[in-house]
Amino acid sequence: MDKQQLRKAIREKKRAMPPEEIERRSEILARLFLETPAYRQARTLYGYLPYNQEVRTIPILEQALRDGKQVAVPKVYGDTMHFLLLEDLTQVAKGYAGIPEPIADGPVAQDPAALVLMPGLAFDPQGHRIGYGGGFYDKFLAQEPEHPTVALCYDFQVLPHLDTQEFDIPVDLVLWA
Repeated sequence: MDKQQLRKAIREKKRAMPPEEIERRSEILARLFLETPAYRQARTLYGYLPYNQEVRTIPILEQALRDGKQVAVPKVYGDTMHFLLLEDLTQVAKGYAGIPEPIADGPVAQDPAALVLMPGLAFDPQGHRIGYGGGFYDKFLAQEPEHPTVALCYDFQVLPHLDTQEFDIPVDLVLWA
């Protein structure tokens, strides 16, 4: 199965999930994530705002703020993505591809050790990832490779092996439920 077929198959499985199943699995993943050493050690979390049937990350971002961490989420400018600090998670609107983004254009986050929460459509246990096709996270991590990375996904998004290309940057840890 090529990347396009795989993306289509995973999207169909995600669309078929009832909302209560998304919430249940998201709660499990939030607990797992918040217990990781990577989260506990991070001063800043570069997260993302969930779109469609993605793992619900808002409770994680809210907990990070309560834990005194800085929280930043991506905003797309043309073919570039920047993480913007966000203290109020309601100050967002639909942006690139309908994905929620901060309304403001700053401040830009500047923590080279920030933990990056990675979205994606498919993963393997070795951390290889197939994203949504824009390449924004791979470009970002190619420029700032020192960030630790964690992906949250549903169990059907984890495959035994993914064929990747040289510019595909794997994540350090994949958690699934």
